[in-house]
Amino acid sequence: QVQLVESGGGSVQSGGSLRLSCAATGYTVSGNCMGWFRQAPGKEREGVAAIDRRGSTSYATSAKDRFTVSLDNSKNTLYLQISSLKLEDTAMYYCAAQRADRCVSLSRLASVYHYWGQGTQITVSS
Repeated sequence: QVQLVESGGGSVQSGGSLRLSCAATGYTVSGNCMGWFRQAPGKEREGVAAIDRRGSTSYATSAKDRFTVSLDNSKNTLYLQISSLKLEDTAMYYCAAQRADRCVSLSRLASVYHYWGQGTQITVSS
């Protein structure tokens, strides 16, 4: 059974930084396709970052130069480092994983992801 558990969210002032973690069980983060999404109240879920089997990454325009996705094989954990946080970054953040037998490389479309975590909230204040 695949489980993805996010952590690391919180309340932070604009300009601050956070690192989100996504610990996986029943799924190997290395060599698979994973992504980070966020959803603000009243808005659609947005794919902000993706990492593929080779470790290549892609980012939404809103995330470029401020978000960094990475993984730690030894901990089987996916990370999202966010710097220079803005008010508009306030949202619930989710990690997601594609099925191991198929990968749409670097996709940020929610429809291609099969496994989802429960989310971690980031609230940015001025």
